Amino acid sequence: QVQLVESGGDSVQAGGSLRLSCASSGVASMRISMAWFRQAPEKAREGVAAIDGYGRITYADSVKGRFTISNDNAKNTLYLQMNNLKPEDTAMYYCAVIRNSRVADPLNEIQYIFWGQGTQVTVSS
Repeated sequence: QVQLVESGGDSVQAGGSLRLSCASSGVASMRISMAWFRQAPEKAREGVAAIDGYGRITYADSVKGRFTISNDNAKNTLYLQMNNLKPEDTAMYYCAVIRNSRVADPLNEIQYIFWGQGTQVTVSS
C-alpha cells in the first residue's frame, strides 16, 4: 500500500524560504513519477513541479527559478525547496505519485493515483 506524508509547511513572510518533504512508503520497488501540486482557497488544484522515473523535471511557469524539486531515493523522500516565496504561493501543497516512469503531462493531476494529505504554506506580505 502506497502512503505519502507531507511536512514542512509553515507561515513565512514574502521573500522567505521553505522546504517541503514528502515521505513515501510502498513505492521502493516501483518505477514511479512524483509531483507537487497546490490548491489555494476557491481555486483549482495546480501542478507545481514534477520529476519522472528518469529524473526529468518539469516546473510550472509561476515557480521557475524559485522552486526546486528533488528526490532522495535512498530515503524515499521527495522535496520541494521554495525560495523567494510570494503571497500568491499560499496554498495547501500535496505530493502525488503515479506508477509510471514516464508521464505524458507531468503537471496534470488527473494522471496521479496516490496523494498525500497536504501541508499548508502561508506567505504574508
